[in-house]
Amino acid sequence: MKKNLYIVRCGEVALKGMNKPYFERILLERVKKALESCEDAEVKWVDGLMFVRVPVSVSEDEVIEKCVRVFGVASVSPAVQASKDMDEIGRLAANYMNDVLKSEDIRTFKIKAKRADKTFPVESPEIARQVGGMVLKGCKVLSVDVHRPDVTLNVDVRKEAAYIFRDKVKGFGGLPLGTNGKGMILMSGGIDSPVAAFMMAKRGMSIEAVHFHSYPYTSQRAQEKVEDLVRLLTGYMGTVKMHVINLLPIQEEIVKNCPEDETTLLVRRFMMRIAEKIAEKSGCMMLITGENLGQVASQTAEALVVTDSVVDMPVMRPLIAMDKVDIMDKAREIGTYDISIQPYEDCCTVFLPKHPVTKPKIARIEKSESVLDVDALVKSAVESDKIVVIQP
Repeated sequence: MKKNLYIVRCGEVALKGMNKPYFERILLERVKKALESCEDAEVKWVDGLMFVRVPVSVSEDEVIEKCVRVFGVASVSPAVQASKDMDEIGRLAANYMNDVLKSEDIRTFKIKAKRADKTFPVESPEIARQVGGMVLKGCKVLSVDVHRPDVTLNVDVRKEAAYIFRDKVKGFGGLPLGTNGKGMILMSGGIDSPVAAFMMAKRGMSIEAVHFHSYPYTSQRAQEKVEDLVRLLTGYMGTVKMHVINLLPIQEEIVKNCPEDETTLLVRRFMMRIAEKIAEKSGCMMLITGENLGQVASQTAEALVVTDSVVDMPVMRPLIAMDKVDIMDKAREIGTYDISIQPYEDCCTVFLPKHPVTKPKIARIEKSESVLDVDALVKSAVESDKIVVIQP
């Protein structure tokens, strides 16, 4: 069966020293998993690069899209393999450029050569000169422009063979999923938390999610919106288990018994307690939130200190110092933005105080909570956990 060749390059995996074989093995498994729908795909490491061969019946765009979504992949290039013979390299390079001419109006090119195999008798500048000459001979409408070419054609001579390619399609980089433990994301339907989940998964962390609702104050469609967000994220991080918790009984107790200006912060503390309990049961190492310093009243420095004081588990906030515009740009890049801005409410907007406290003191917050049966409320909420398994 005839197959197309793709060169897949890793990012930080190449820097992992003694652990490099482990990271390479996981990355190989992730790429294979991403391509499992492509019948008879071959994936293997050769001399520091991953080579993917997929039947020609599978479109180039589909293969590239699947590969660049794998965390740990730095770039992907459709490529042509040649033997380590200058005549064959030149002939295939000329054929490559003729194929480009069929679909693009180009006039100039340059050859960029790399001799990774130092035993090859022709050095890089001479490879570029000879191959460029053969392309000029085979593609008479083209000329060389080493400064601003329409096309840069790469020739990479390695131990096993030579490879000819044009583009490097950028991947997300990062580390292979599953190489950095598991975390629990507090997932809302907003812009921030899906981006936070994405960024932690990019660092190799497997992700579970917990979503809080306040039905009937929040609608079923609001939960479906969150499921849509998580489903989109599964394209990057695989199957995600989402825990769904009804927060309304806790919110009603807080509104009935506690100062109004502390409502949001008190609810947030309960959310953290509940998330920690579920995370412990699920084998998660840490909590993850989409909080951003100073973005809203519950995300001031003082409020975050008060929030974190109720849990022992580390809390990761990958967006903490980002501008909102940058977070929105990242949401657009990964595809979650259009879902996030759909106008469905979440539990954080229920019972929202007119003037929330922005510089809370732990002693005062604890005094307000003392009228509540915190342990019983948390236990009841955890027992109400409904699990939704969301697959790609």
